[in-house]
This record gives sequence, C-alpha cells and structure tokens, in this order.
Amino acid sequence: MNWLQGKTGWALLAVAALAFPLFAQNNYLISVATQAFIMAIAALGMNLITGYTGQFNLAHGAFMAVGAYTVGILTVDHQVPFWIAFLAAGVVTAVLGFFIGLLSLRLRGHYFSIFTLCVSYIMFLLIEKWESLTHGPVGIMGIPAPTGIGPLQFGTPLAQYYLVLAFLVLGLWIMSRIVRSLLGRSFMAVRNSDDLAEALGIDLMRTKTLSFVLSVVYAGFAGALYAGQVRFLGPDLASEAVTFDLVMFVLVGGIGTLLGPLLGTFLVTWLTQSLQFLQDYRMVVFGPVLIALIIFLPDGIVGTWLKRRAQRADAAQAAKAATPGAAAQEAQGNA
Repeated sequence: MNWLQGKTGWALLAVAALAFPLFAQNNYLISVATQAFIMAIAALGMNLITGYTGQFNLAHGAFMAVGAYTVGILTVDHQVPFWIAFLAAGVVTAVLGFFIGLLSLRLRGHYFSIFTLCVSYIMFLLIEKWESLTHGPVGIMGIPAPTGIGPLQFGTPLAQYYLVLAFLVLGLWIMSRIVRSLLGRSFMAVRNSDDLAEALGIDLMRTKTLSFVLSVVYAGFAGALYAGQVRFLGPDLASEAVTFDLVMFVLVGGIGTLLGPLLGTFLVTWLTQSLQFLQDYRMVVFGPVLIALIIFLPDGIVGTWLKRRAQRADAAQAAKAATPGAAAQEAQGNA
C-alpha cells in the first residue's frame, strides 16, 4: 500500500472519482456516490474536532442540519439565490458553533460529549417544533438545485456529482493545510494532553473553540450541499443517528487521518447499498461486521496500516543500527 501515500495515491483516487460516472449503471448510483461525498465532507469536519483535537462532539449531525435548513429556508421561503444561501449556511453554523463551543468546551471528556448530545437533541426539537420557521414535521420541499455558474449548470445528477466532488477536493486540500500547519500541531497537542499544551503556551480555550468552529463549518457546508442535492428536508436530518453515522465513518476509516474519513464513508456506504437486498435484516449482518472492525482494527483501516508501517520502519531502523555493532563485536572476537 505504499503507493497510496503522497501525491500519487491522491491523484489515483481523484482519477477514480472522475471516472466513476462512466462505469455507473444508472443515475441512482451517481446520486448515492454524491451523497457519500457530502457525508465525507461532514466526516472531515468531525475528524478535525474529534480525531485531531480530541473533543468528541455528538452534535455534529445537528450542525449539518442547521446548514441544510439555512439553505432551505432562505431559498424556499425568501427566494434567496442558492449560492448566497450556501454562503449564509457557513456563516450561520460558524456563529452558532462559536457560542456553543464557548459553553461546551469548558467541559472535558465525557462531560463535553454529553453536553453536545443534549445540544443535538435541543436542535432536533427546535427544528421539529418551530413550524413557523422550519415547517415542522412536514419539512421543507421544493428546494432549488444549485444555480448555474456561467456555462456550468447543475440541474442533473451527473453535474451535481462533479460539483460535490469539487467541494470535497477543496475541503480535503484545506484540511490538509490545516493539520500540517502550526495550528494543526496545536490541535494535536491539545488532543495529547491539555496540561502539556498549556505548558507549551497554547491557549486551550481559543484553540479548542477554533477547532470546533472549523469543524462545524464543514458540517454546515455539507448540509447546504445536501439540501441542494436532495431538494427536501425533514427533522430527521438533525437526529443523533446522523451523528452516529459520521462517527462510524471516522472510526472505520481511521480517526486522526486524512484518508480515513473518506475510506470509512465510501466503505460503509458501499456495504449499506450491497446489503439492501436483505431489507430490514441488513443491519443484522452490518452490525457484527462493524463490531468486528472496531475490535480487530481499533485504529481504523488507515490508522492500523499507518501504525504497522511505522512499526516496520522502526524495526528496520533498529536492525540497521544494530548491524555495525554486531560486525564490530565479530571482528573483536576474531582478533
């Protein structure tokens, strides 16, 4: 799997994504892949706050719903152009994430997770009960597709596939720049130890809040793309099930890695589609498969591979370092 690392591996993945519609049998498969890309964008955001900063946010799916409903409300009820509503979705989730982050990040560990789970449920209730704003259980219908940009039009499943793919590539590039920067190192220092990060001069609250805001902005933009692709929204988008799906994507692929959320999203989506013939019983098969992955690959697929590669590299380096000493001892013995 050494080919998978570096620019070559990412280029091959990009070519495979670009070529997928040529081999897809129908528009349904293209739409499923488009939704997988959208969920991968949201999973990248969750991986930033959970995998790189060590804060287990259980309200991530609710922020995705906030972004989606921002687009739905603005475009359907107020006839705002799609791309203006799209940008507004990022702003709304950022502002909301900032204030919720200030409150929730004063807590640590499972207390933070429980607090965000409560926030998620409050958001779900607001979306379900605030009928004058969100249309309640009926949901929002008739959301327009993303409007065209010059000669580019996005009214077909194929066009939306490539549009979402472009946003996924952009999101990956931005995320790679973040995690490889000094800011990303600060996030990882906080993940490893709050006390050690403080000793290094890192402002814990500011760093955690920034990570939280950046992560929910990813969720907000993913929700905005979801609204433009599905064209219908219901309160279930804000349920904890969406967050647990995102957690599953990150854990299966490999938490704290760039490739992990992508691989986990695509693999779980493919498994779910493959088991559709079982209808209501497919989770009976899918559940044990997921449990087995978590038991035998606790670092996820990508995380396990990276860990084993690092162990092999350390063993090879240790053997190389020991070789001159062994040769010297043998020379002394011969003497």
